Formats: sequence, structure tokens, C-alpha cells
Amino acid sequence: MIPIFQYDYKQVNRDTRKSLYFNMLKSRLIEQKMLILLRQGKISKWFSGIGQEAISVGVTMALQSDEYILPMHRNLGVFTTRNIPLSRLFSQWQGKSNGFTKGRDRSFHFGTQDYKIIGMISHLGPQLGVADGIALSHILKKESKLTAVFSGDGGTSEGDFHEALNVASVWNLPVLFCIENNGYGLSTPTNEQYNCESLADRGVGYGMESLVVEGNNILEVFTKVDAIAKSVRLNPRPILIEFKTFRMRGHEEASGTKYVSQDLLDSWEKKDPIFNFENHLLDNNDISSDDIAAFKTSFTNEINEGLQLVFNEPEIVPDLENELSDVFKYFDYSVLATKPSNNKEYVRLIDAVSEGLRQSMEIHSDLVIMGQDIAEYGGVFKITENFVEQFGKDRVRNTPICESAIIEAAMGLSIAGVKSVVEMQFADFVSSGFNPVVNYLAKSHYRWGQAADVVIRMPCGAGVAAGPFHSQTNEAWFTKTPGLKVVYPAFPYDAKGLLATAINDPNPVLFFEHKALYRRIRQEVPIDYYTLPLGIASLIKHGTDVTIISYGAAVHWALETLEKNPHVSADLIDLRCLQPLDFKLVLQSVKKTGKAIILQEDSLFGSIASDISSQLMEQAFEFLDAPVKRVASIETPIPFASALEQQYLAKRTFEQDLKQLLDY
Repeated sequence: MIPIFQYDYKQVNRDTRKSLYFNMLKSRLIEQKMLILLRQGKISKWFSGIGQEAISVGVTMALQSDEYILPMHRNLGVFTTRNIPLSRLFSQWQGKSNGFTKGRDRSFHFGTQDYKIIGMISHLGPQLGVADGIALSHILKKESKLTAVFSGDGGTSEGDFHEALNVASVWNLPVLFCIENNGYGLSTPTNEQYNCESLADRGVGYGMESLVVEGNNILEVFTKVDAIAKSVRLNPRPILIEFKTFRMRGHEEASGTKYVSQDLLDSWEKKDPIFNFENHLLDNNDISSDDIAAFKTSFTNEINEGLQLVFNEPEIVPDLENELSDVFKYFDYSVLATKPSNNKEYVRLIDAVSEGLRQSMEIHSDLVIMGQDIAEYGGVFKITENFVEQFGKDRVRNTPICESAIIEAAMGLSIAGVKSVVEMQFADFVSSGFNPVVNYLAKSHYRWGQAADVVIRMPCGAGVAAGPFHSQTNEAWFTKTPGLKVVYPAFPYDAKGLLATAINDPNPVLFFEHKALYRRIRQEVPIDYYTLPLGIASLIKHGTDVTIISYGAAVHWALETLEKNPHVSADLIDLRCLQPLDFKLVLQSVKKTGKAIILQEDSLFGSIASDISSQLMEQAFEFLDAPVKRVASIETPIPFASALEQQYLAKRTFEQDLKQLLDY
């Protein structure tokens, strides 16, 4: 038989050659069984990696067992080569409790710290930036390790791919970006995905080394990745590797392969990585036919035994309390609580935020802050001014303009056990990183128990004539997403204590800071480090006529209105935290006063005010002497000109709306 591939035996000993083969065969035997089960209706979906096993196995065997791998849905060989028990994999695919996600997610959408594997999400691209974060942790911890992350050819069209490569190159991160170029993104061929000869060519544009590897030649995959890995451990840097291969079955089984010519399928079938390597091992007497037959029998029995165990497992019984409690990682505020001291100084809100961040950096010696222009420049608002001198550039990191990749990198740091704070230069810009916030950070703990120990600072709000792209107060985008905490202080004292707690909290926190309050609001604030618990509102005025519920800059609008109308007896509640929300205090106050008005800077529809109003109508209807009133900014983007901005803001009508409610 004429060999399809030239196998270089010199660099790989006999035991390793056998391990490479049998690890590929493991993956193939499981896939063949899954295809039978799919036809029998015993599994719901399957993404086949048949024909691509050499890449998964070769890369995994070239890495050390404690180095992270971030695979895709065709990388079964990563999981089996890391020797994850089959019963757990099968439970995962069956949605059983012995799986990795307690039935909450399917396929390979999970991670496991025990095996240092971090699975994908369906949006594909974010895991590339997550790999950057894990690799950054190796640099920070001075570990001689690397991280490998997979992408398909289709995924390289996503912006996350380009952002992640750019960050890795700028920061010289030890990441192997492994592209499995299998010819198609679902049915879209590569010539409709990119217009360069090879995807590896893109590495040049990012200033990184790149190469093309024959992805169906297991020895070429293993030897080249092994050599690269050894080099990167000594000299940390990113490498882009394009593995040329082919997907022999549909994107998933239901989609079929009718869009692929039979000639193309036939030509790639001849390049089958297992069939070819098996024949060469037989020709060189590395294994015998009896060895292969014995392994197939033994491993098939292992597959069947594992499946039987899973089929006998009970179906998951829904438990509402468990579902709700797993959205966030449990955090006892009292454990790390630090009381405020009596030693105080009169400071602006911006000073309180800066000092809270600085003291948290001192307490958490590995805490990393990242953002555009935050290092030597000190950030556009100068909150991190002089931080570089105290903490160094490893921990105070200027970032390229790539919000998505930096939020993903923060998630990667969390996976590696490192806290981080990400500064959005303006809250508006988080829209460029929206996907990893709402789909990765928010869902990771619920899906597979991984905390997202990330704080995203959000300078926000109008009143500074900054126009539609620098003035939004977009908190409602995130309070709708389970798994995110949202903090929005109005005073320096609260800002400092709540920021410290947000950083202590292992869950993702969006921390809103109103720009117009930064240098306008002053207050006595304890000089020393202290914390305040999240989810507890502040009753800053007591009264009997009406309950005013607000947060952020709108709290100060309410205070100004009450000062102009001293005859109004009002409970004024500053929510401080929007998620978790202290609705207990709100309800208690409204039951006392009988009237409620909710004031916010955000526009009305789909907002915090709307949600609180509906809850009050449901839970306090019999106590109300008037309909709940909502006061919000008008339904337009935020204009630039001062007169237009003043017309936009809810502050314009609040006094009139309050009086109308009192007269009802």
C-alpha cells in the first residue's frame, strides 16, 4: 500500500506512538457508538469529529496534564485523552446529574478544573479571549506553562478571534491558537469565509509566529506541537497553528453533507488519520492485529458498561431551590466584612472610588486591573493615577481597544484563580463586550460551577454634555440577566465600601459610577479600608406622605426637590444595588406611606422603574392610595447640546410629577 503520509518516527518513541493511536481510536469508537444511539433516539444531537481525531489527541498529548485546554465541540479526543471517566461524559450528554452541568447544558459546553479543560459556549469566539486570561495568569504567577485553545475556520471570522490574537501578541502571552480548518462552517465553504491562502497567514498581521500543519498526520501534529510547547514554556509568546483537515460528517448529524461533493469526501476519506496510522504501525510491527482487536473489545465493553450505568441513572428531578441557589457562587459578606473606622476625610466620589480600588489592590496582592489608558495616564477620569508606580504594569494593564477580549481575559484570570477589575472607559462601550458579559460571565457558575470573579467598572450617565455614545446609564441591560450583580452608588461613602465588597465577591459585578457625580458630590468617608454588604438599600430620609425610590444621580435630584418643598414628608430610598435588589425595604416603606414614585435617569420602557412598579402593584396593591408613578428620561438617545440634554433628563419633570402624586 502506498502511504498517504510520511511519518517521522525518529522523534517519537514506540510507547508514545501506540498511545497516540489508541487515544485516537478511543475517540472514534465512542463516536461510532453515539451515532448508533442517535439513530435509536437515545441522544438528541451529535457534533462529529470523525476524521479530525489527530488534532485533538496530538495537541493534548503534547501538553502537560496541568495545562489548560479550551476545546470545541469536535474535540472529543481532548476529553478522552485526559481520561475523563466515560460515565461522566455519557451522563453529561444524557443530561443526568452525574454530568458536569447537572443537566443545565449539553454536549461539550462545560469545564472541569479537575482535568484543566474549559469547554466552549455556542458563540465560539469568547473562549479565545478566555485563553488569553489563563495564559496571563501564568505570566503573573511566573509559571512555565501555556494554554491551548481551539477554533474552527468559521470561528476565525468573529471579532473575538482578532481581538484575542491582538491581545496575546501585545502582551506576549503563552497561548497556542489552534485552528481546525475542516473546510466548512456548517455549509459555508472556506472560500466564502476568508480571502487568504491560509488562515495561518493572519499571524503575520499580529506579529506572531504561525504555521500550517497537516491535521490528519498524527505524528506531524504531535511532534510540531510538542516542540512548540517546549519552546513557549521557555520563551512565552503566542503561536497560531492552522491544522488542515476535513469534516467527514455534517455540522451536526441532522444537517448532512449534501453540499459536499462525493469526490471531495472520497479524497479525504483516504486521509483518515486512524486508518493510515494504524497501517503504518502494523507495517512497522509497533502493534499487531491482535492488539487492535483486543483494545476494541475491551474499550467497547467499557463504553457499553458506562452507557448502562448512565441509562440506569434516574432522570433529574427539578429542585427549584437548587436551581436558584446555583445562579451565583455563595458568598458570605460577613466573612470578609470590615467595619468603617471613625477616622474620616471629606472627599469627592471620584476620590472614594480611587482609594477603594487602591486599598483593594493592597489587600488582594494578585488583583489585576485592566482598561484603556489606565496605566501611566491614570485613566480618562484619573481614577488610577499613580497606580503604576505603586503596583507595577503587570497588575495595572493598559489594554488595546477591544472590550470583548479584555472581559474574556478577565474570565480566564478567574478560571486560574486571579481576581480582576475591568474599567470600561465609558459604560456605553460595554456594548462592544456585551456577549462575554451576558453569556459567559453570567452563566458560568450556573452551568458548571465556575465563578466569574470579575468586577466591571462602568463610568456612566448624562449631565456632562457628552452625547449619545458617552452618556448612557445602561444598567437595565444587565439586571435582566440572571448571574450578574449590579451596583450603582450615589455617594462617596457607599461607592468606596461597595466597591471593596464587589471585589471580594467571587461573582461578576457591574459597578456603575456616575460621571457627573465624580467631582460634584463630597462626603465624609473613612480613610481606612471598609466594606458594605451588597443588596441593602439606604433609607436616607424618613416621612409619611410618599416613598421616593431612586438610585445614582437621580437620588440627588430627589434631594434637591425635597429641599425646595420642605412640607413634603417623604421616605427617600437610595437603592444602591439593583441586583440583588432590596425590595423588602421598598415594600415596607410603601405599605407605610401608601404612595410610591420611582425616579431614574434611564428611559422608561423595560427599565428598573418598570419592574419595581409592577412588583409593588402585585404585592402592595391593597396598601396603595394612588397608582405607582414612574419618572424617567424621554425615549430618545441622549443628546449633546446642553438644552436638549436638560430636556431629555427626568429631573425636568420630577417635581411636577411628585406634586401630582401627592394630590391624587
